[in-house]
Amino acid sequence: MVNSAPKKSIVTNILDQATDGKDISVAAGIELIQQQDPEIRNAIAKTADSLRQQQVGDTVTYVINRNINFTNICEQHCSFCAFRRDADEAGSFWLDSEQIISKAEEAVKIGATEICMQGGLNPQAKINGASLPYYLNIVTEIKTNFPQLHLHAFSPQEIQFIAREDGISYEKVILALKDAGLGSMPGTAAEILDDRVRNIICPEKINSGTWIEIISLAHRLGIPTTSTMLSGHIESLQQQIEHLATLRSLQRKAIAHNYPAKITEFIILPFVGQEAPAPIRHRVGRDQPIVAEVLHLTAVARIFLGNWITNHQPSWVKIGLEGAKQALQSGCNDIGGTLMEEHITTMAGAQGGTCMTVGTLEQAILALNRPAQPRDTLYKYL
Repeated sequence: MVNSAPKKSIVTNILDQATDGKDISVAAGIELIQQQDPEIRNAIAKTADSLRQQQVGDTVTYVINRNINFTNICEQHCSFCAFRRDADEAGSFWLDSEQIISKAEEAVKIGATEICMQGGLNPQAKINGASLPYYLNIVTEIKTNFPQLHLHAFSPQEIQFIAREDGISYEKVILALKDAGLGSMPGTAAEILDDRVRNIICPEKINSGTWIEIISLAHRLGIPTTSTMLSGHIESLQQQIEHLATLRSLQRKAIAHNYPAKITEFIILPFVGQEAPAPIRHRVGRDQPIVAEVLHLTAVARIFLGNWITNHQPSWVKIGLEGAKQALQSGCNDIGGTLMEEHITTMAGAQGGTCMTVGTLEQAILALNRPAQPRDTLYKYL
């Protein structure tokens, strides 16, 4: 029998360091994420929960929002994506302005404060031959009709796509969208910030350096972003920690340079492969996330990032509401949004659903004997 006492001692030292408020190293993060012993994992989860309480308190927040995927027509062919379609393919869609406004109006009626919007990279999405006017029109239409809504939209991949199509700078794209009313950007398209992985799972997507460049630029220009990780596919545990280290470095930079905006939250997006293209599905070897592994990564992420990115959110779409409740005991302090509809993950075969009512979210939170609190996109209590 292998004596696990030395391993426990190493982990204990790392957890003590985190409890003392110090950042742990990449090597320490790798040590934590590699642990398989249930007793050690439980100690890691308890430390994460304690740090969550120290850093943000016991209140669990949520946002009343609507997700709008305005098109699934996309020029790219990411190996994990079951959402994209060609323009002439069955199941393709492309919402017009009237449909988008109608969805926003439905959201306002239930008290939504946020519209979260992303779409495929549709080369036909242009006005007078240019991409930027098309995206500006979406923003302007929503903000003209519903000025009270916060528009959380357009990932770094979409910013790069617009800039490339029009032959303009990322800065010009972001500033134009901001002037039109864009409030913040989702930090999606990050997947794993390691080009060895990206060259396999999403070779047509922007590389890690471009994602980092656009996120940092957004912060400098006053646009807050979220941060994400697509986990549980072909990446190694070390690459997971190095991804977290990149996010931590980005946040440190925003704070050190006194940028007017920064990362507001971190979200783990576990791989769902049920409807994904066959090669990646077969390589990963499962259809649904392993919740225990998601929860372990959730705990390590809190320990690694919590001094810099304090708000952590699970994806109830991907791991279900019960999984999300467990995540709230493993370092998360936010349960996410009502969404109302969600297509990208659901079309991949996720089983968590596409809509949550305020009542359902609050009931889940209160079942943990924690107070529930509605918030806005930037984590201000409402």
